[in-house]
Amino acid sequence: MHRFFVPEENRTENEIVIHGDDVNHIRNVLRMAKGEKIMVSCGKGVDYECEILAVSDSEISLLIRDEKPAVSELPVEITLFQALPKKDKMELVIQKAVELGAASIVPVKTKRCVVKLDAKKEEKKVTRWRTIAESAAKQSGRGVLPEVTAVKSFSEALSMADEMDYVMIPYELCEGMKESVLSFTEASQIKRGGRIGIFIGPEGGFERGEVEAAVAQGIKPISLGKRILRTETAGLAALSILMFLIEGRNEEE
Repeated sequence: MHRFFVPEENRTENEIVIHGDDVNHIRNVLRMAKGEKIMVSCGKGVDYECEILAVSDSEISLLIRDEKPAVSELPVEITLFQALPKKDKMELVIQKAVELGAASIVPVKTKRCVVKLDAKKEEKKVTRWRTIAESAAKQSGRGVLPEVTAVKSFSEALSMADEMDYVMIPYELCEGMKESVLSFTEASQIKRGGRIGIFIGPEGGFERGEVEAAVAQGIKPISLGKRILRTETAGLAALSILMFLIEGRNEEE
């Protein structure tokens, strides 16, 4: 069933109205008509199974037939703090991070980032990234629309992480897989509604001072194995491990 996201204010007790680009997609691409069913989410973890009531050039009117909690969401919120990578790698990271269950992605400027964005380019990039996140959320059946924030400095990212329950930073000089396995296990035990953060460095990695600042704040340095992973691989590897552990624990409860 096709899935779409709409603002909460577009929903009444029994009906939902779709505006914007999705109208053209439903009407002219999917060629859906009155009586057909679609799934709608307001991005709050609830799925609404709807029937199309009317189709016009400007809006799609829907009747809510059923509503239920989204089963696709993790019981905790995971934020990926991704240092800005080169070229279009950020698009891949965002797409796959959303598929793997990330609740938010924070683009971060670190000392070794090669990419330099002025205000105009940054705004354009963030708009593009948010479109990719929404598309990935639709494709993967998410019940929440993950947030892509504005680009943050490393110190701003650390301040955001300070409010979270458990935060990790993969670092190529970190030794000891046993400790890293323990860190993932501890993170996966965070109670429902908790918040987890993962910091990923750019192509050149974090500077030692950045890692030291993170560790001084209580962020756990971890290893992702004996191989050096690319920046676009590292975050997805960490997210995959966490998703596996958290959903496995959740099914046992």
